[in-house]
Amino acid sequence: MAWKAHAALVLVQLNYGAYHVIAKLALSVGMNQIVFCMLRDAVAIAILAPIAFVKDSEIRPPLTRKLAFSFFFLGLTGIFANQLLFMVGLKLTSPAYAAALQPATPVFTFLLSLFMGSETVKIHRYDGRAKVGGVLLSVLGALLMSGYKGPQVVPGLQGIDFQTAMGGKPSPEPLGWFTTILVEIGIDLWHIGIICLIGNCLCMSIYMVFQSLLLARYPAALSVTAYSYFFGAGMMALAALFTTREPSNWSLNSSEVFSVIYAGVVASALNYWLLTWTNKLLGPSLVALYMPLQPFATAILAHFLLGSPIYLGSVFGGGLIILGLYCVTWGRWQTEKLLLATSHKREDHFERWRGEEDLPLTESLYRLLDPKGLTQLPLSRSWGEPQ
Repeated sequence: MAWKAHAALVLVQLNYGAYHVIAKLALSVGMNQIVFCMLRDAVAIAILAPIAFVKDSEIRPPLTRKLAFSFFFLGLTGIFANQLLFMVGLKLTSPAYAAALQPATPVFTFLLSLFMGSETVKIHRYDGRAKVGGVLLSVLGALLMSGYKGPQVVPGLQGIDFQTAMGGKPSPEPLGWFTTILVEIGIDLWHIGIICLIGNCLCMSIYMVFQSLLLARYPAALSVTAYSYFFGAGMMALAALFTTREPSNWSLNSSEVFSVIYAGVVASALNYWLLTWTNKLLGPSLVALYMPLQPFATAILAHFLLGSPIYLGSVFGGGLIILGLYCVTWGRWQTEKLLLATSHKREDHFERWRGEEDLPLTESLYRLLDPKGLTQLPLSRSWGEPQ
């Protein structure tokens, strides 16, 4: 089951890589970003809701007020705020800077998991050092891909420049009133964009960590995704209705319709369900650590779909990311082995103590507490014998 979860996380990043190529080409012709996200979320919830209703009908607990608030919080952080902050940050900075800040997601997730107790690290042990080192290697690989281009390793197939193809025309800026307020208090647009991108990474980290805590007591994983998307899509629809009033922004051509359908079916419904399922099995830290694979997957898919060249920075960066994933996976495997060995040792000691019915209680307790016999018994074998 573990290898299936890791394979699913690789598939998620490949799906996101194709989504970046398809969606950015659609946005480059002038499609409104917030309308695109609203339609994407509408398609996703139309798929997730009926499937979750049928699939989880026997295991889904009743919806209480506390659970509704939890789903609302997940929808607010993981769907609505995550998507909206990234769009604003990308608009106010640059694609290169937005990509350079995305590796903050596994770092934030790792720190939040430590704080919430869902992840443990013993830095004096090899498994703890492997986890920390793996996170740092993955972040370094993503930064290398974002900040270093290098010479071409694989030339372009058709001579198309990926960055030029993805650039596109600027779309109307969502939440213009919010940026106006921040500018009035002395914060320039570039720093507002940086704050939004950091908030985007933090929101995704909060979403994964709190979702893992909810999944520990809520058995219906697909329903968690559907409920979260219900609230997130509702908030995105309200934002689109209040910020986009031009009728032309709601008309789509055939290529934009295809982009919306792919984004809703694959990048939203399928990917978010796979993220929820793997989050339940592997935990948020390991799930987030696969996210730096997105630039690598995008570069590979852009080469085959758009004919873009592959550069040395992408190769080195992707290698470091894969090495970091291996280190963290190995560290968690060693931690599980140590915990399992400790648990079995305690069970063996307890069974040995229970089986020694011929020994008095005092000596049995000493055997349990001191299984290696490093201390001498201060009492005799029987109560009647003098020491």
